[in-house]
Amino acid sequence: MAVIQRTSNPAFSEKIFANQGFASQGNAMTVQGTVNKSLILFVCLLIPAYWVWGQFDPANPAVSPLTWVGAIGGLITSLVIIFRPTTAPIAAPIYAALEGMFLGGISVFFEMMYPGIAMQAIALTLGTMFSMLFMYKTGMIKVTEKLRAGIMAATGAIFLVYLVSFILSFFGTSVPMIHEGGMVGIGFSVLVIGIAAFNLLLDFDFIEKSALHGSPKYMEWFGAFGLMVTLVWLYIEFLRLLAKLRE
Repeated sequence: MAVIQRTSNPAFSEKIFANQGFASQGNAMTVQGTVNKSLILFVCLLIPAYWVWGQFDPANPAVSPLTWVGAIGGLITSLVIIFRPTTAPIAAPIYAALEGMFLGGISVFFEMMYPGIAMQAIALTLGTMFSMLFMYKTGMIKVTEKLRAGIMAATGAIFLVYLVSFILSFFGTSVPMIHEGGMVGIGFSVLVIGIAAFNLLLDFDFIEKSALHGSPKYMEWFGAFGLMVTLVWLYIEFLRLLAKLRE
């Protein structure tokens, strides 16, 4: 029986999986099942994203409220899933749809300023995901305890920087240079993308070990949800990096 490992993705905490217990052989989580659920969530995200994108009209401000609905609704739904994994079969598709609204809205925002940026970010996100999956499956990069601890520490540091920047924004300022298009800002975005990409390795490893652990079937939805959290983060960071490079 595999031991469940920790990951920096908040959706994939050790405590959450440990609390779910074990399932009978026919009702246990599988890797293939999680892949199937991930594809379903991707469709659930893509449809509303495309719909919000289609609503865009320079004279129509309706996209902004839809973006906020997606952002706030996605955050609330994600918290429900994290604290109540049994809700994942229903809540995960809802989360994906709300995130689709959010991503569709911000993609339009970036596309207005930098035409073609959205498709570039999508291609880079998918390319990164498949590259990391290839490196994980072939053993090119092994998820060791040291690697896991390093990624967790780096991810925590990044979110701390973003939290401080968010708080400072209420006072009309922010962390210097990291949001600008200079070398420091671009370097910071590249660093964050690298950390997000390595989080994909931890997600793949965690899903695989959880399937070996014999987690209940509904955890396939939970695993797919956690993977989507990382992909959404990665896509947003690619948008930010490409915007800085365009500047």
